Amino acid sequence: MTQWKNLDTLASFGELAKVQKVNLVEAMSGQNGADRVKKYSVPMAEGLTYNYAAKQVDDQVIDALEKLAAEAELSDKFAELYNGAVINTGENRLVLHHLTRGQLGDTVTADGVDKRAFYVEQQQRIADFANKVHSGEITNAAGEKFTTVVQIGIGGSDLGPRAMYLALENWAKKNNTFKMEAKFISNVDPDDAAAVLASVDVAHSIFVLVSKSGTTLETLTNESFVKDALAKAGLDASRHMIAVTSETSPLAKSDDYLAAFFMDDYIGGRYSSTSAVGGAVLSLAFGPEVFAAFLDGAAAEDKLSANANVRENPAMLDALIGVYERNILGYPATAVLPYSQALSRFPAHLQQADMESNGKSVNRFGEPVDYVTGPVLFGEPGTNGQHSFYQLLHQGTDIVPLQFIGFKNSQIGTDVVIQDSTSQQKLCANVAAQIVAFACGKADDNRNKNFEGGRPSSIIIGDQLNPQALGALLAHFENKIMFQGFLWNVNSFDQEGVQLGKVLAKRVLAHETDGALKEFSDLLNI
Repeated sequence: MTQWKNLDTLASFGELAKVQKVNLVEAMSGQNGADRVKKYSVPMAEGLTYNYAAKQVDDQVIDALEKLAAEAELSDKFAELYNGAVINTGENRLVLHHLTRGQLGDTVTADGVDKRAFYVEQQQRIADFANKVHSGEITNAAGEKFTTVVQIGIGGSDLGPRAMYLALENWAKKNNTFKMEAKFISNVDPDDAAAVLASVDVAHSIFVLVSKSGTTLETLTNESFVKDALAKAGLDASRHMIAVTSETSPLAKSDDYLAAFFMDDYIGGRYSSTSAVGGAVLSLAFGPEVFAAFLDGAAAEDKLSANANVRENPAMLDALIGVYERNILGYPATAVLPYSQALSRFPAHLQQADMESNGKSVNRFGEPVDYVTGPVLFGEPGTNGQHSFYQLLHQGTDIVPLQFIGFKNSQIGTDVVIQDSTSQQKLCANVAAQIVAFACGKADDNRNKNFEGGRPSSIIIGDQLNPQALGALLAHFENKIMFQGFLWNVNSFDQEGVQLGKVLAKRVLAHETDGALKEFSDLLNI
């Protein structure tokens, strides 16, 4: 069995702190920089590459990180996870999102069920349902085809599936796999549901209600909003709604839904895009084959993450470098910067995945830790971000490590030549320029125009953003978060920090308030 120890008790962590720091400006300037770009690169699945040349590391740092990975037993802990150990100790649960896309190790049985078989069964049920919707076998009450799918969920039931849908929408249209437009309702703010409903033809819309427990307040409120709109249109809501829920929830066998597809307690919301939570909406939108390809890409990256060799394991290496930046170099945040408009909501998804997982100040045993854990994570697609917050990234007082994502080719393949280069070439030129500008800076006697440089970044490069590449990209970051949680000795798979506000909100709605809570409630006319 592995040993779960705090980061600062590991001998290799103390050794890492003593390794000489890298002068990134010198390391990335001239021929040194050219050599590093060729050297510090690791293949990922589906033709992606993780390049960390512009990170503040060298061979000595990587050697020390290898020792840290070995002492922290990162590979062994991952193996325990995918073989069915109770890794989510806070809720006494297995952690099985990897099983939704492949079998990495032993057969995992829980609740008397082969869990891989269970997830495959749900995927097949969703595929059959989606095919019947697309063929017109399942229709609205008037016998007409559904043209739009609307997901109702919040948190992981919204952010991940929404980000994945937007990532593949243009690709699917270009490759003739686009079946139905997808919309998403998440915020309990009535303006959200009203705006979505005003933008669709409800008579030809199928709604996917996602709630594991079947009791999520925001989701059920929005479901009522939708049912009211359907009733006002003279439509039978039960002919327009499906549920994604647990087998034990009140939604599972309700006549209010055309069908119910199941998830379980072993899949955290922020890790649920490869489960029925993402499977239903993505299969309806693009077809089951596209969702299956997405799963294949994730499974392929998971296999790489199981490699004990740090230098051949991009997610583990990325995680180790991130912990080095956070706990040794003292950097407080990370920016995810995809130079792909299709990934416009990918940083928002990773924000939840990372900050909800590793935003913890106690270890797995409930004991306070004496070191910093998860960073603040934010991001926007390039080149928009360049005209927004890059000023702080280049010349601000805090150094923020950067994770770029770029693709050699666009999804649509249509482009124009303007001033001797295409739009895609201009996009790629910008990301290449930013990496070097952040690392090397530019000296200027005018201090306002001086760039100190020394600002580290990595980049994941691919040929084109397609379903397989998207799956690999998602799995890379999921596994990076997992490995960092192992290193910090926190439970990355519960989220108690989201509960207190919910409890107090219920008190407000029940008018059981006093003190500041009552005064703020009065200010808001509740």
